[in-house]
Amino acid sequence: MSLWTSAEAAAATGGQARGDWACEGVSIDTRTLQKGDLFVALKDARDGHEFVAQALEKGAGAALVSHVPDGVAEDAPLLIVDDVLRGLEALGAAARARTLAKVVAVTGSVGKTSTKEMLLAILGNQGRAHASVASYNNHWGVPLTLARMPQDTEFAIIEIGMNHPGEIAPLAKLARPDVAMITTVAAAHLEAFENVAQIAVEKASVFEGLEPGGAAVINADIEHAAILMAKAVDLRLRDVEFGEHAHHYKLSAVKVQADTTVVQAEIEETPLLFKLATPGRHFAMNGLGALAAAEAMGADRALAVQSLGRWSPYQGRGMRERILLDPADPRLTLELIDDSYNANPTSMAAALDVLAASAVTHDIGRVSKGRRIAFLGDMKELGTDAVALHAGLAHLAATQELDKVHCIGPLMRSLHDLLPEHQRGDWTESAEEMLSGLRARLDPGDVVLAKGSLSMKLGLIVDAIRKMGHPVATS
Repeated sequence: MSLWTSAEAAAATGGQARGDWACEGVSIDTRTLQKGDLFVALKDARDGHEFVAQALEKGAGAALVSHVPDGVAEDAPLLIVDDVLRGLEALGAAARARTLAKVVAVTGSVGKTSTKEMLLAILGNQGRAHASVASYNNHWGVPLTLARMPQDTEFAIIEIGMNHPGEIAPLAKLARPDVAMITTVAAAHLEAFENVAQIAVEKASVFEGLEPGGAAVINADIEHAAILMAKAVDLRLRDVEFGEHAHHYKLSAVKVQADTTVVQAEIEETPLLFKLATPGRHFAMNGLGALAAAEAMGADRALAVQSLGRWSPYQGRGMRERILLDPADPRLTLELIDDSYNANPTSMAAALDVLAASAVTHDIGRVSKGRRIAFLGDMKELGTDAVALHAGLAHLAATQELDKVHCIGPLMRSLHDLLPEHQRGDWTESAEEMLSGLRARLDPGDVVLAKGSLSMKLGLIVDAIRKMGHPVATS
């Protein structure tokens, strides 16, 4: 069964279909376009209409456009609409309307993508599941995810993000979730908000899109949980709390080990023990919240716990891997924690906790003592408190457990200046500059963390470390 026929897409958007065509997928990027996709000519840094001819040459089944682009034949397979983004939104709304899928929306200042992937792991083992790709959670990412949803989907997981006030509610109303989960509320995107309480109000607006009788899954441990709970009450929703202070999914204890996290919880006073194949207290919280959301979607608890046990973070989101530095000696490895995709003070503190708790290996390198080493890049969009929030990292207990901290970016200079001499590594303006002499800073037995906002390009550090040797799966 095709995802979209010309007749269906025209009916959904009110557009004019040129030709009789059928598409198997939806794409916004010719670099990842698959044969048979509907290419959507969005305007971003470049106008997508410039790439329509290329998309059709690569095998696109049709293109969603606002006019016939230059170099494209009048009889090419097209869907012509007044506005391409509005057309994509209409496709998303139609895809949501024609499916019987249960839909969960996930938002929060930290942990959205990891929690979405946990839910995909759980629900994908209990039915036909569909989810946002990567972090496609904005004004085009949400409608794109919906437009890609097959009609026979049983569970859909939609990640919803924001940078400014007023962005979440329209996306939630488009997704029409049966369950909406807020992972946490923290200092992120403070340039656009006066304080964290305002961020909580914006996150709570995800509940405005819930279907009648929907469930609001709320982290009960955050400072502004009352704002989220009040919104659920105002909308007469069923609230489901998770966390140490929760009434429903109560976190009793977390034991973080070298490669696993053991979680003890009580669900409506019934004890539950589950494991995650990755270390981190924040993953324990996300896992418990994902379990609450999945059960609200009708998932089986026992199967869900098994799925959580097999889940692990992926690239840029806390993924761990062992790098073999010398193929002739399998002992000569270091461990890399790739958390390079993004950062704010809450997620940075969580990542530093993981690094501080990591087990190093002694007596295998030129430095006899295995070390915990961090490469930290600027955290962006923190507003007027940015310098203080970076400097504050020096006072975290986890930071004080580290052996060496290398800092990247002008804001991280404030942390670098506060570090004691034995911990103070190098400071550079950019990740590119830090690459010089990188190998000399590392040794077998070390555990290395790379974390910063995406624009700081900590991924360059990660890639360079990988290229020092041969990655070996750790889970």
